[in-house]
Amino acid sequence: MERFNEDLSTLMERIGSSEPQFVLEKLDRVRSRLVELKQRKIVKINHSAMELLVARSLIKEGYDVVVEQPLGGNLICDLYATKGEGSMIVEVETGYTPPNHALDPLTYNRSRTASKISRYSHFADKFALGTLPTNIMPVNPTFLKSPTFRTPAEMYHIKKLCDNYYSQPPVSFDEIQNARLHSIYLIDVDNASVEQIDPEAYLEFLSYTPYHGASGGV
Repeated sequence: MERFNEDLSTLMERIGSSEPQFVLEKLDRVRSRLVELKQRKIVKINHSAMELLVARSLIKEGYDVVVEQPLGGNLICDLYATKGEGSMIVEVETGYTPPNHALDPLTYNRSRTASKISRYSHFADKFALGTLPTNIMPVNPTFLKSPTFRTPAEMYHIKKLCDNYYSQPPVSFDEIQNARLHSIYLIDVDNASVEQIDPEAYLEFLSYTPYHGASGGV
């Protein structure tokens, strides 16, 4: 707990020199919430540091931000942001793969990413994923298409992939068809900075990696 507090305080100090007071005040409320959740053993420092930096970015865009927000059922999103009547959800991915998926990490993460987009995006007007620049998120290009242009074969492929790992409850065809990914946040914790990019630009980057297209495509 002490190390958690120290790390978040250090990150706040890195941020503090470049931000106006109103941003820091709102961000400190996010920090306090993360400390409270850590006391309840709900969050970990690597994920929380990334959440804090994305929260800073959203606050600067004029959003009010809540971390670890319940959405209904057993779903809890990492960041829920509101601005006027608009809303946005950001899910942060550290790149961690559980030991029980040591032999299928790429397939597992394809499923995890597709499931996150499908399940969470309809709870807000916009949905984004955030990750470290060192992590590759296998985003399925189907989610960048308009729902009317998604083929049954594409959606069946995604559903079959998700059903292999997430079945309680299963991801529905309606969720897959209507899900959208609006932004990617690249989170540089070392330099306390965040870059927001279009999913199309992220997929273009992925096309130059050896993982693109393997085992049925990203």
